[in-house]
Amino acid sequence: MVAVERGPAGQRVVAVGADARRMVGRTPEHITATSPLRDGMITDYRLADTLLREALGLAGLTGSLGRRRVLVCVPRSTSESERRAIVEGLRAAGARTVQLVSRAVAAAVGAGLPVQDPGASAIVEIGGGVTEVAVLSLGGVVESEGVPVGGHTFDAAAAEWVRDRHRVLIGARTAEEAKLAVGCARVVDPNARVRVTGRDIQMSVPREIEWSAADAAAAFQEPLGRLLEGMRLVFSRLGPELAADIVERGVVLSGGAAQLPGLADWLGERSGLPVVLADDPSRAGIRGSLLLLEDPHALERLGL
Repeated sequence: MVAVERGPAGQRVVAVGADARRMVGRTPEHITATSPLRDGMITDYRLADTLLREALGLAGLTGSLGRRRVLVCVPRSTSESERRAIVEGLRAAGARTVQLVSRAVAAAVGAGLPVQDPGASAIVEIGGGVTEVAVLSLGGVVESEGVPVGGHTFDAAAAEWVRDRHRVLIGARTAEEAKLAVGCARVVDPNARVRVTGRDIQMSVPREIEWSAADAAAAFQEPLGRLLEGMRLVFSRLGPELAADIVERGVVLSGGAAQLPGLADWLGERSGLPVVLADDPSRAGIRGSLLLLEDPHALERLGL
């Protein structure tokens, strides 16, 4: 997230990251809090560069990469122009070399899947805006597919449910907080409930309603169905031997949104496959990136 103030002299960045996120839905007209990345795509290159430089500062690099090697995880669906923009932006920030790798590939490596083996390894990497389903074998990607479902999709589904069922409008941040409080793919705790405040559509006044785990599970069925179809599409393109490997080895979930309670069981029941959550799923891609940086030969085979 980046918060920008518009004035006579142009735009000025006033907050980045968590500070900017706290401003969402609360800014005056001359300040906008937005994300330069949406659904795995860069929507604002200038603000993305600002976000990058802030991240470098947090990493103690004081705004410069100091001629370092840089590895970036991106969706395989990223266009050539977007890939060039990422590489050029990092080189401008001082990177010596820039290499790109699929988010799913990095997550598979970080989750400890045997991607170099002749058998198939399946990973479903669920991020904020997009999910990547990939099958790897012999150190390469056999099949993959991007599915436009992620953490933000579940936030939007929560907001839509509250609007349609209670005629109350809630903001994106409130929807996310409700998801984190009681969100689930199937009901794990039937007593889980949260109070949600928004604006009554008819009366145009603030109103508080109750949102339960059962509400969340019902609200999420449509995006969950799309996620399941993405998995089935990838597996339908596999040869019989690789398909048999998936039945034996199962599917691993990674990414922050993969931690939605009950998700692994929900997908397993409907796909008929063993589905498990990776250890520390939100950091699997980071661990995989570090391992790939230490193994140039593997990175050459698996990189984009």
